[in-house]
Amino acid sequence: MGVRMGGSDGSTVQPAEAAGGARKRWRALRQALSRYGDRFFVPSAVLPTFVLMACVFGVPLLFSLYLSFTIGGPDGALFSGRFAGLANYDDLLHNAVFKSAIFITLGYTAASVAAQMLFGLAIALLLNVDLPGMRIFRTALIIPMMITPIVGALCWKLLLDPSHGVINQWLGTQTVWLGTPSTALIAVWVVGVWQNTTYVTLILLAGLRSLPSEPLEAASIDGANRLQSFWYVILPMLRPYLLVALLLRTIFEFRAFDNIYAMTGGGPANSTMVLSMYTYLMSFVQFDFNMGAAAAWIMLLISLILCTFFIVVVRRRETL
Repeated sequence: MGVRMGGSDGSTVQPAEAAGGARKRWRALRQALSRYGDRFFVPSAVLPTFVLMACVFGVPLLFSLYLSFTIGGPDGALFSGRFAGLANYDDLLHNAVFKSAIFITLGYTAASVAAQMLFGLAIALLLNVDLPGMRIFRTALIIPMMITPIVGALCWKLLLDPSHGVINQWLGTQTVWLGTPSTALIAVWVVGVWQNTTYVTLILLAGLRSLPSEPLEAASIDGANRLQSFWYVILPMLRPYLLVALLLRTIFEFRAFDNIYAMTGGGPANSTMVLSMYTYLMSFVQFDFNMGAAAAWIMLLISLILCTFFIVVVRRRETL
């Protein structure tokens, strides 16, 4: 005869029933631990990265914010300055060179991004054709983007040399492209457009290759020509890719530094003095870290305003 176990209420419990209850309790415990483990796994996994990023980026940002509100002490030590409030920002906003740098930066950014978007879209449309050898052209497209910016800028500086440059030999002139205020910024703009248009082209080409063909076929059946199909079908479907490219290129061009540093150094006569170049010269040439930090924070504030504007525009487009 089997052995019967007495329950707390005087009833008898079979061993199989007792084992089944223990398994259920153990299963419930494991499920509870699994839920809590999944809940705390993500924070515990992200925490080391967050701490590292806070140390690498957060501490320098806070330190530069501290420097922007102080005036350096007589001994030149970083922590020997005295609190000056908004004096550094006030001096910058009344500085003619800094105000000119703001307008030059905004104008250069607008012109560069507009040209890159226009040329990038045109090249993407040309490469979005299945012809023999088209893969070779698509591969060659990324060559300017693969070149290190400082190396590409130095190569263009040699090409634009007034005495021995190839550009002047082709044009038959002796133009000092990088030494004349009226042409220096244009030369830097050309180099920037040449080097970064491929970035826009790759984004838009990827978007064109991923678009569905059904809307284009329906437009063709309805009698739409190529221009109408592009304007009313392709362009609206390509809008998310256009907005992404526009946002990224605006951010990158607003902080443009490599080409200007290598080709002109901010000159001549401050004609190519953008905000990033001004911040560099103020901090690491004149060693006025307080004014340099203030200029960097103004530059960051303008970047945040531009990014917020684009995010608002994107969200409004998505809700339409």
